[in-house]
Amino acid sequence: MITVRVPATSANLGPGFDCMGMALDLWNTFELHRVPGEPVISVESHGEGADILPTGGNNLIAQTMRGELYRINFEKPGLIGPDIYKNQGYRITCHNNIPCASGMGSSSTAVLAGLIFANALAYGSVNLDAVIERATALEGHGDNVAPALYGGLILISYNGASVVAERVQLPPWKVVVCVPAYNFLTIQARAAVPKTLSRADAVLNIGRAMLVAEALRNGDDNLLTRAMDDRIHEPYRIPLIPGAADVKKAALEQGSVAVCLSGAGPGILAFARENHERIGQAMQAAYEHAGLSARYWVLDASPAGADITIGM
Repeated sequence: MITVRVPATSANLGPGFDCMGMALDLWNTFELHRVPGEPVISVESHGEGADILPTGGNNLIAQTMRGELYRINFEKPGLIGPDIYKNQGYRITCHNNIPCASGMGSSSTAVLAGLIFANALAYGSVNLDAVIERATALEGHGDNVAPALYGGLILISYNGASVVAERVQLPPWKVVVCVPAYNFLTIQARAAVPKTLSRADAVLNIGRAMLVAEALRNGDDNLLTRAMDDRIHEPYRIPLIPGAADVKKAALEQGSVAVCLSGAGPGILAFARENHERIGQAMQAAYEHAGLSARYWVLDASPAGADITIGM
């Protein structure tokens, strides 16, 4: 059995669009079991999304794993034994604590699990740097997969061919993430972002992203409050999520240091030093006032990333 445990993430963190993300202490655990017989992959899910996630080869983990095994076999013929494809099935068991379609990186945990399973089967070990290169290429950006893999705060840049990722050591941070029951698809969130930006907006975001990273690294609440300003994605996405603007306002009114979309949304992330439950309740109430049921989590930033155990 191969076991992979992967944390939730919050990407973008305001102005760090597609280039900054942070791991959170909420985890999905995936197990890969060999099942001799028919060469099929089945997926069994427990917890979040268990009633909606695919159970066969079209599950994202299974798709990613199978695609990566074929890629490895194509690039390095003979490396993978025939039992990978013939008379050898696999069962993937998922224990999900991260809500689906929440802006907390659930799909990134699935992509990483698929890649890690494929690499462990092919090589008997896992090269994390190779995994991040593949995961970033598949996702098109690495601000979710990188912190999920490495833990902590990650700054990452991808030019379409190579990845530069840097892990930033974080002091303790505790956040509130409030997620509404609202189907805000990634394709919809991406389409909302304009294809071009003014120089002024681009320069502002570059500066603010650097300041957010510095504020998080130093635990500087005042700087984080002043730096959390985005002109690239939040002004276009937040109006599409009912109540999101009021949720941000409610969190700030209850004492949050800074508030932003978690990833592309619809979740909202609030940094705070105290009164986390009160902040979460106020955020939840603001979503409910807009007609959406919502849940919230109080989470620590996770210094740890993916944990891998290979026992096959």
